[in-house]
Amino acid sequence: MKIDIPKQNPIRALPILRRLFRDEGSRHTKSYALAIVAGAIEASMGGLVAWLIGPVIRAMWDKQSMLQIAGFAALVVLVFMVRGAASYIKDTVLARIGSSIIASVQKRLFNHVVQQDMSYFTARHSTEMVASNTFVANSSRVASNLLVNSISNVLQVFSLIAVMIIRDPLLAISALVVMPPAVIGIRYITRRVGRVVRRQYQSTAQITGIIQETSQGIRVVKSFGMEDAMRQRMDAGVAEAQAAANKMAALGNRSGPIMETMAGCAVAAVIVYGGWRITAGALSVDELVSFLFAFLTAYAPSKALAKVNVDINAAVAGVSMFYDILDTPAGEGPSERAKPSFVNKGGNIVFDKVIFGYKPDEPVLRELSLTAEAGKTTALVGQSGGGKSTVVNLILRFYEPQSGRIVIDGQDIGRVSVASLREAMAYVGQDVFLFAGTIRENIAFGHPGASQEAIEKAAKAAYAHDFIRNFDRGYDTEVGERGLQLSGGQRARIAIARAILRDASIILLDEATAALDSESEQAVQNALDDLCAGRTVVVIAHRLQTIQEADKICVIEAGRVVEEGTHEALLARGGRYANLYAVQFRDEPELSPL
Repeated sequence: MKIDIPKQNPIRALPILRRLFRDEGSRHTKSYALAIVAGAIEASMGGLVAWLIGPVIRAMWDKQSMLQIAGFAALVVLVFMVRGAASYIKDTVLARIGSSIIASVQKRLFNHVVQQDMSYFTARHSTEMVASNTFVANSSRVASNLLVNSISNVLQVFSLIAVMIIRDPLLAISALVVMPPAVIGIRYITRRVGRVVRRQYQSTAQITGIIQETSQGIRVVKSFGMEDAMRQRMDAGVAEAQAAANKMAALGNRSGPIMETMAGCAVAAVIVYGGWRITAGALSVDELVSFLFAFLTAYAPSKALAKVNVDINAAVAGVSMFYDILDTPAGEGPSERAKPSFVNKGGNIVFDKVIFGYKPDEPVLRELSLTAEAGKTTALVGQSGGGKSTVVNLILRFYEPQSGRIVIDGQDIGRVSVASLREAMAYVGQDVFLFAGTIRENIAFGHPGASQEAIEKAAKAAYAHDFIRNFDRGYDTEVGERGLQLSGGQRARIAIARAILRDASIILLDEATAALDSESEQAVQNALDDLCAGRTVVVIAHRLQTIQEADKICVIEAGRVVEEGTHEALLARGGRYANLYAVQFRDEPELSPL
C-alpha cells in the first residue's frame, strides 16, 4: 500500500507561520506575551551571571573580605532562582498554548474533512486522515513554540553579546566573525528538510494503513495464509519509516558539527587575541574570564538557534499539509448550509435524464429517468454494475449528477441544503456499520437525544428487543469494532432500529437481507415491513423474492431503466425481468416475499 502525497511547490515558511499565528496564535496573545516576558527575564539573568563573574573573580583575586564574597555568592543564588522561576513560567505557558493549538487544529481538520463530499474520500486512503490529524497537529504546536523559544534564545544571546562587547569590543568582533559561515551552512541544510518530512509522513501513513487493513481483514489474512505477505508489507513500511527518520536525524544534527567547528575557531581566536591583549596589559584576567564565560554561555542558545531553523522548516512542512487540506473546498461546507431547507411533503422522487459517472469519461447512469412515488415501494433490480447503488448514492447526495435533475416533492435536491435533505431519509445497507460503543448508542444515532423509551420502542419494532435483553448488560452491551461482537442478523436489526427511530419519510434499502441466514432474514424482513409501511421506499434487490410485493419494479441496465412495472406485469411481458427471474429461480425454492 502506498499513500500518495501531492507534489507541491517549495514551502515558504514565513507566510505559513504568519497564517498559523493569525488563525491559532491570536487567541493566545496574552499568554504569548507572558511567555516572552518570562523568556526575557530568563535571558537577562544569563547575562547578569556572566557579568557577575568578573567582579567575583576580582574580589577573590584582590583578597577582599569574605563578607563581600558571600554577598556575591548570595546574589548568584538569587539570580539563578529568578532564572529558574522564569524558565518554569515560560515552559508551562508554552505547553498549555501547545495543547490548545493541537486541540484546535485537530477539531478544525476533522470538521473540514467530514464536510467533504464522497469523492474526496474515495480518492484517498482512510489512513491519510488518521496520520495527518496527528502529524499536522504536532507540527502546529512545534512551530508555534519554537518561535517563542527562539525569541528567548535570541534575547539571551544578545544579552551575553552585550556583556562581551562591554568587556572588550575588539575581542567580541574576533569571536563573532565565525557566524556568517555557520549561517550559510545551516541554510543549505534547511532546503532539504521539507522533502524528508513529507517522506516521514508518507511512511507513517503507510504503516498505519497496513495495521488497519490487517486488523479489519484478519479473517481474510488468516484464511488465505497471508501472514507472511502482510509481514513483508509491514517490514517494507517500517524500513521506509526508519530510513526517513535516519535521514531526518542526519539533516537535523548536521548543524551540530558546523556549530562545534565554528565555536572551536572562535574560542581559539579569543585565546590568541585575548592572551595577546593581557600580555600587552590592555585586558585584565577577570575581564577575559567574564568574557569567556559569556561566550561559552551564549554557545548553547546559539546552537539551539542554529538548529531551530531546521526544526521550524520541518514543522512548517506539516503545517503546510494542514492548510493544503483546509484549502480544499468543502462539498458540504458553509455554502451548502446557506441553501434553503428541504421541505418534506411525502417523498415523491423523480430522476430526470440524469447522467453521472464516478470518473468523468466513464458514465454509470446514462440519461436515467425514473419515478419513485410517495408512500410506495420502488424496487431497483438488474445485473451488478448497472447503476442501482448509484441511484441511492445520488438520492443521498453523496455525489452530484453531471447532467439532469433529481427532484423530490418538486424540489431540485441540488438547490437545498444536504443536511436538511438527509434528515428526511433513513438508509439501511447490506454492509451494516455499527460504531464502537453500546447498542443504546448505536440505535440512538438515528435520533440523537432520544429517550430510553423511544430507543426500546424502535428496538421492539425491529425485532431486536428480545435478543438485546438476553445480553448481561442489555442495551449497555458493547458492540465492538464495527459491531463484530454481534451476529449479522443482530447487526442488521440494530441498523433497522436506528432507521425506525429516525422516523424518516424516505427509506433507502440496499439489499439489507442478502447476507443473512433464512431465520435471521425472516426476522429482518418482518422488521423491514414495519419500517416501510406508509413511507416512500427505494430498495435495491438482487434476490427477487424479496421485492415481489413492491408497488413498482425498475430493471436497470447500463445506466438506464429498460423495464418497469409490477412483478406480475413484468413476468407477463416476458422481457428482461422475466429472464432474470427464470435464471434466479431455476434451482431455488420459492421463498416468502418481503
